[in-house]
Amino acid sequence: MAEDKELYGYDEEDIITLEYDNGDEEECGIVGVFDVDGKDYIALNPLGTGEVYIYGYKEYEEDFELIDDLTDEEFEKAIKEFESLIDAELIEQ
Repeated sequence: MAEDKELYGYDEEDIITLEYDNGDEEECGIVGVFDVDGKDYIALNPLGTGEVYIYGYKEYEEDFELIDDLTDEEFEKAIKEFESLIDAELIEQ
């Protein structure tokens, strides 16, 4: 039997586990995927926090890749677009 865990309003399929180089793991809810200048980005919310992480995002047929080596310019554009989408409530979930 799977253990019950707090999903913080997310569906089970909308939660991913980030695995860091030091071996730590963090469960995050997918806030949404959005486009800036032809590149996809994903907004993740670490469960139980008010934080949001922004990553580059590439989706493949059966998998996806998070890209964390964004330039400062890419990151700033992504944050600005995310904030405008949240304000307009247009982010795709």
